[in-house]
Amino acid sequence: MSRQKYTHIQVKEEEILALREAGATRQEIANQLGLSKVQIKNWINRYNRKQAKLEAGIFPKPKGRPRKVAEPGDIIAEQAYEIQRLKM
Repeated sequence: MSRQKYTHIQVKEEEILALREAGATRQEIANQLGLSKVQIKNWINRYNRKQAKLEAGIFPKPKGRPRKVAEPGDIIAEQAYEIQRLKM
């Protein structure tokens, strides 16, 4: 039994949208691209949700842990100031 090579669905994003605009059903899109109908359904739902939020002016939040507030240059400047203050 051979496994299919993994392909990220975002690689086929343009093809999915083009087929959808042409009026193809989810099953037809899945058959043409070698993906499952569920993958296509989930991707289209996520895409539609994202587009609705963008049209409403709600921008997606970045995923993951937030960046540190202080930049490395600011930290170095603060440390230099503290060293000068302590030398006095």
